[in-house]
Amino acid sequence: MSKIKECNCKICNNKSEFIFEAKILNKYNVYYYQCSVCEFIQTEEPYWISEAYESTITGFDIGYVSRNIQLAEIVNRMLSFFDFNSKASYIDYGGGYGLFVRKMRDNGFDFYRQDIYCDNIFAKEFDISDIQTKSNFELLTTFEVFEHLVNPIEEIEKMLKYSTSILFSTELQPKIKFNSTKDWRYFVPEFGQHISLYSYKTLEYLAKKYNLNLYSNNKNLHLLTPKKFIINPINFSYWIQTFIDVLFSRHFNNKKSLINTDLTKLNKKFFG
Repeated sequence: MSKIKECNCKICNNKSEFIFEAKILNKYNVYYYQCSVCEFIQTEEPYWISEAYESTITGFDIGYVSRNIQLAEIVNRMLSFFDFNSKASYIDYGGGYGLFVRKMRDNGFDFYRQDIYCDNIFAKEFDISDIQTKSNFELLTTFEVFEHLVNPIEEIEKMLKYSTSILFSTELQPKIKFNSTKDWRYFVPEFGQHISLYSYKTLEYLAKKYNLNLYSNNKNLHLLTPKKFIINPINFSYWIQTFIDVLFSRHFNNKKSLINTDLTKLNKKFFG
């Protein structure tokens, strides 16, 4: 059966056009489409998805620990300096092993984990199933989840039932014309899990659709919220934490992280 050259965008329902074909999981030839209006990129319907998640958190995600620790510090700054109720409850959606929730509870914030696919290792007894109230959370965080969503609008509306403020990470598309997955490292077709990819224009559409304000660092961290801030809370919190990290590194630790080196080594070993 021949594949179609256009389909409807899963975000705004406008026309999405074929941009290239790529090999997923090193064996499935898959079409990628980009929306002509909101620029959202989606794959064809991901029939390979269960195979891609034989390991929920891939062993190649060697930045999992450092990413969660850094995000916990950034979110700590944001909740401390901006108009969020520090005594309220919070939820981490798709929270994986619970490391971020544990760190935020260590920081004094009443966070709970939600994840139907992954075991809760670090935040046992602080899962969504452990509390009675399942809505009206002050903020929902969800990191490295948006790019995995098969039906983004459906999932975002589930999130909004927990909280009207969503803080999430996903890398935004560079402003280029895409000809293959080699044009952007975030496609990672070898693992087959990144099937929904966003531009800033996509996020603007989502903010307008749900009557929310959008704050972003225009790179990988974003906030949708009914709250209004004079200062961008994402940029402020990110800059403060970056400054602290750089200062600490200069004065106490001159060692460079081996994450990128290790990832390159793993890629060469398993994918050539």
